[in-house]
Amino acid sequence: MKTRILTLAFLFTLIFHSSISAQGKRVPASAGRQEFIEVEKNVRLHVTDLGEGQPIVLIHGWPLSDAMYEYQYQYLVQKGFRVIGITLRGFGKSDKPYGRYDFDVFSDDIKVVLDQLQIKDALLGGFSMGGAVVIHYITKYNAAHISKLALFAAAAPSWVQRPGFPYGLPQEGAASFVQLTRTDRPQVMDNFDKAFAATENGLSKGMSEWLKNINMEASPYAASQSIQALAGLDLRPQLSKINIPTAIFHGVKDKLCDFVFAEQLHKGIKNSYIVKFENSGHALFIEEMEKFNTELETFAKK
Repeated sequence: MKTRILTLAFLFTLIFHSSISAQGKRVPASAGRQEFIEVEKNVRLHVTDLGEGQPIVLIHGWPLSDAMYEYQYQYLVQKGFRVIGITLRGFGKSDKPYGRYDFDVFSDDIKVVLDQLQIKDALLGGFSMGGAVVIHYITKYNAAHISKLALFAAAAPSWVQRPGFPYGLPQEGAASFVQLTRTDRPQVMDNFDKAFAATENGLSKGMSEWLKNINMEASPYAASQSIQALAGLDLRPQLSKINIPTAIFHGVKDKLCDFVFAEQLHKGIKNSYIVKFENSGHALFIEEMEKFNTELETFAKK
């Protein structure tokens, strides 16, 4: 009897430990990709990394984050792409350290992320200020990791007026805007909201609130410093250095970055073409979402 009890106890122990061991060998549900990538000591950027296949890397505008591309992620993943959204330092869920917020820093950070993810032959796209960021990156790093460039309502080649460039904000207007970011951020967001679409009420209330919530995640300091850096940026001399195929998406009714910016970019970048969004203002990625997504897919597959 004693021997039988000991045998049963042994079998129970064996079955119990086998069960625990089996649980420990579960197949991970995650693909193991990092949501945050350290670009320098104590500075991590938030990265959305979804899907498989040809990589498309997206850089957001001011003062948004990679969350702005929610409806591009959904579409592109279903179409067989790997889509990577990088939130610049100071914005969204990325770290917001005290320090420099200029286009050299943004480009250096992007390079670290693409190095770490071992990205090859990607399409790199940038919206608004992000359009200026990606142009700077391409010319600074000779298109490292990148085979195609897409510019969405880009605040480039110059966001402000300069000698020989009578487009964009006057210098004093840009200075006033920068000052307003330091004294009345809610007013800036309200002004931005009214001018974002082709008409003042061009976005649904839900979309408008969604964008405002993303905007308010930005560091006030980073927002002011980066927009000041944009005001000082003149990318005209850099355009001739871009040697990769480039698509220029721009809303004809854009009130924040006039359509003439697209024409100037096309004039300066060889092997480029313009996609007109006839019914869009600055928010072309929402206002004509289906066209935006399908045109981006088409360009990526060329």
